[in-house]
Amino acid sequence: MKSRISNKLSQLKKSGQKAFVPFITAGDPNLSTTEKLIYTLEKSGASVIELGMPFSDPMADGPTIQKANERALKKGCTLKKILDLVKKVRKNSQIPILLMGYYNPVFQYGLKKFAQDCAKSGVDGLLIVDLPAEEAGPLRDAIKGKPIDIIYLITPTSDEKRLKLIKRYGSGFAYYVSFTGITGANRLNVSQVKQKLKTVRKHIKLPINIGFGISTPEHVRSLAPLADGVVVGSALIKRIEKHGTSSALFGSIEKYVKSLVKAAN
Repeated sequence: MKSRISNKLSQLKKSGQKAFVPFITAGDPNLSTTEKLIYTLEKSGASVIELGMPFSDPMADGPTIQKANERALKKGCTLKKILDLVKKVRKNSQIPILLMGYYNPVFQYGLKKFAQDCAKSGVDGLLIVDLPAEEAGPLRDAIKGKPIDIIYLITPTSDEKRLKLIKRYGSGFAYYVSFTGITGANRLNVSQVKQKLKTVRKHIKLPINIGFGISTPEHVRSLAPLADGVVVGSALIKRIEKHGTSSALFGSIEKYVKSLVKAAN
């Protein structure tokens, strides 16, 4: 059973287009704004929405997304509320939605219940940052038979053993982290990314989307030809932080995302 993510990326590939995957933190500045942002992102050309599940210790994320997590948690955002939000969105949109976050809240929720509720709500994929392929067996078992992908991170330090595991267990797409470090940092080295992806492609046949440190149309133009798509997060979160619940937020996000989608294609 193919997920919406797999179907969407397959369609894009057939038409020679690159995926644009925006990341936003659910509940920042509040859940009703998150819902409107999802529709704005879809209208602006997003292929898949990556929705962050706020957590108190987001170790892979830089200060921008850390603060977004704090704002969302202060507003009372929970995993249950995020799943209810996705269910609500599904009444108006079929855009693929990927939940990104950390294992602790998922484990506390209960793997079987989490998998069932994700399927009922219309979640299409999971990216659990601190759950590598070697340790994700219980989560894979919980979602077995459901049209939900588990997306794994590939980093510049991923060895052949890790790549083989991701090839075996990953689905939807593989997320290539463009440098070793936290989100939002400015350490892009296009030639290094190009070199590493040659090795990665020998093992991974899934679509590969590149993330971390991508914030400008120039970044997108230089990286999109190397992969199947790009992921942008911190730069979007900065705009959300700046505008909050102001009506100017949606126009700002739409204009910015359209510029990145154009640069990708």
